[in-house]
Amino acid sequence: MTEFITAWGESAYTSLGFFWMALWAFVLGYLISSLIQVLITKRRMRQAMGSNNLKSVSLGTFFGFISSSCSFAALSTTRALFNKGAAFSASMAFMLASTNLVIELGFVISIFLGWQFVVGEYVGGLLLILFVWLFITLTNPHKLIKQARHEDSEDEHQHESTLSDLLSKETWQQVGQKYVMEWQMVWQDILIGFTVAGVISAFVPSAFFEWLFVGVGSAGEPGFWSLLQQAVVGPIAAFFTFIGSMGNIPLAAVLFGEGVAFAGVMAFIFSDLIVLPVLKINARYYGWKMALYIAMMLFVCLVAASLVMHYGLVAFDLLPDASQWTSPAEQEHFQLNYGFVLNLIFLALSAVMIVFWRQAQQASEHDHHDHDHSESSLSDKIMAGLCVLSAVWLIGGTVVYVIA
Repeated sequence: MTEFITAWGESAYTSLGFFWMALWAFVLGYLISSLIQVLITKRRMRQAMGSNNLKSVSLGTFFGFISSSCSFAALSTTRALFNKGAAFSASMAFMLASTNLVIELGFVISIFLGWQFVVGEYVGGLLLILFVWLFITLTNPHKLIKQARHEDSEDEHQHESTLSDLLSKETWQQVGQKYVMEWQMVWQDILIGFTVAGVISAFVPSAFFEWLFVGVGSAGEPGFWSLLQQAVVGPIAAFFTFIGSMGNIPLAAVLFGEGVAFAGVMAFIFSDLIVLPVLKINARYYGWKMALYIAMMLFVCLVAASLVMHYGLVAFDLLPDASQWTSPAEQEHFQLNYGFVLNLIFLALSAVMIVFWRQAQQASEHDHHDHDHSESSLSDKIMAGLCVLSAVWLIGGTVVYVIA
């Protein structure tokens, strides 16, 4: 019992330490993302993407990059693009770019895993889009596309912003709204993800990872079949986490620290779009046949992209060495350093954004008095329950750690 209580305290300390390490990166990334969303409109990104060619896929990738968001927000926008007439390949490029070529994700990965994984995220993300385009072209799911597409009459009235609008209070109120919305979309993933990472770090023995991922714990570079198995197991493990990419990064750091190869870790990170809640949403949008097709396509392509990135880094002798890498769980989290100062600065910026958001909310309340009484879905209730459990776990573990 004493060992469990001690591990509980260490788990909570690790989870909170992980979050403290990444806090400034989250704030900076979401601030940049919010600015981009306000200053760059989506009015024309649904045009010129109607063909299955390089131009459409490139535009879908670019528009996805400037519209970076969480997985669930990306699914909604992707459906709108698809129903407006964008090619299926261009729509998928948008979805993948908006969840993988994400500014804030790169910051967080650099903190927990290092620059090689940042390269793997961005270059591998582009490779993933390329492989998906080739997969769609080769399989040509014409009938599925026809059945899944529904005419969308949604209209946009977003103001065409310019850099001069940065001097406008209204612009910053919009940025504040976007900033708060970004946190509202991902806070559950972040809370659960960081909690799970701490639990795994404190409670799961290395022997489990050696059993789950072939080649972990063995000396030398794993062979091709071991790498392939790890790249396949990564998405399967991610499927049952219910956690988006932001919450998965600290967990990916734990996997890498336990000896999982670069390819397996990257496949795990890329798998935020094939988790169970995403599969169910795609089924609601497009039907189960298309949802399963998308899941299979992403699974095959992300495994391929992860392996290519792994051997690409091997070819240039740039593969990260886990033996020379310090796990975030072993680092001193709360210390007076540049990260502490950056956290204070960006917490102050967050407070400013919240003030702007509140001003926008008050202005909106004068014009609109309707309220949303929509019921929560089962997955929403499950996530809410997991958040409560995570909060109780962290609070209790923190008390135990302080007392001990």
